[in-house]
Amino acid sequence: MPQVHELATVPRDNEIVRVPILVARALYDFAVDGGAVSTINLMPSAALPSGALVLAAFLNVITVPTSGGAATISVETEAAGDLQSAAAISGAPWSSTGWKAATKTFATAPIKLTAARNITMTIGTAALTAGKFEVIVFYLPPGL
Repeated sequence: MPQVHELATVPRDNEIVRVPILVARALYDFAVDGGAVSTINLMPSAALPSGALVLAAFLNVITVPTSGGAATISVETEAAGDLQSAAAISGAPWSSTGWKAATKTFATAPIKLTAARNITMTIGTAALTAGKFEVIVFYLPPGL
């Protein structure tokens, strides 16, 4: 039977390592962050460490985003739309309140961060005039 090690030890082949699944929570609030067509940092700093493995993301739409046009929203950390691909606010996942699975799920390949990263959202096509949602990202710490 393989030995079990804590994360503090460097994993070797054919061993079990106890690793916590870490959670990052980022909040977008139109009243705080505005809604211009742009990329907006949702966390105060690059909170996800270089080398982390992003496993999945979930969205909780608290207030449905609105716009004077056909706005789109994507959410990313390593590359454009890698957590939630760009989608019109008139459809899923943005058009109703509640919890939703983002594009990045546990069933898709993990994203390995190449540098410390923020969680950002990109507003495209038209500015937002309202909206509030949170992004929950599950990830493994670097070093595996």
